[in-house]
Amino acid sequence: MPIDFSNIFSIAGKTALVTGGSRGIGEMIAAGFLASGAKVYISSRKGDICDATAARLAAQYNGECISLPADLSTMAGIESLAAEIATHETSLDILINNAGASWGAPIDEFPESGWDKVMDTNVKGVFFLTQKLLPVLRAAGDSEDPARIINIGSIDGLQSSVFNVFSYGASKAAVHHLTRFLAHHLVKDHIICNAIAPGPYPTWMLSTGVGFGGETEGVDWNAVGATNPSGRVGSPEDIAGLTIFLCSRAGAYIVGETIASDGGTFNTR
Repeated sequence: MPIDFSNIFSIAGKTALVTGGSRGIGEMIAAGFLASGAKVYISSRKGDICDATAARLAAQYNGECISLPADLSTMAGIESLAAEIATHETSLDILINNAGASWGAPIDEFPESGWDKVMDTNVKGVFFLTQKLLPVLRAAGDSEDPARIINIGSIDGLQSSVFNVFSYGASKAAVHHLTRFLAHHLVKDHIICNAIAPGPYPTWMLSTGVGFGGETEGVDWNAVGATNPSGRVGSPEDIAGLTIFLCSRAGAYIVGETIASDGGTFNTR
């Protein structure tokens, strides 16, 4: 009997949580999930922005997008979000650990507060949110269709950055290695963990670094993209497409990898 490949890239009917989902890469992933028929929870620190993004995405994609604001740099915020998910769902198919922070300062002036804020959000937050959500992730997966954890790292965790973001680069390298540890320990529970290391995407975070003041619309992203080997910055289709692949049946045998989504920045220079 021929194998049915017709739904190999489908995530329709799955339930996902996207942290940092109110803007940037998290919003791009959430939009792609909704367009693909998934139910999506998004979380971010600022409740009004999270609520507005969830409502807008639900309307745009005629899907179910629920806002659950939380500060994932604190254990209280992590525990609150995990408890909220548990009140809504008995199982969770997909966790996208995307919430992140950065801090830039010259090395001689780099403050302890900038180090701690970034590490607490980008590393501690990823580990402990994953830990608290293990019951619903374990309930979702089986050997043929495991639950998925995708940690959003960065190209700055694979190579040195031109920016003075010392704690950010270190935190993302830690996320990549933490992904391997989580993959090793959780695959037996039918939970598979991978990481994506994005390069330049048109996000608030990159906008602040390149001098656009946090603006993502009406600014010259083509100038930023011109420095990339592919000649452009990333698009929502790029990051959502890779994430959907990893969360679909097509990606069910990929475990513990960190995949760069950077237009060739890392591998062609």
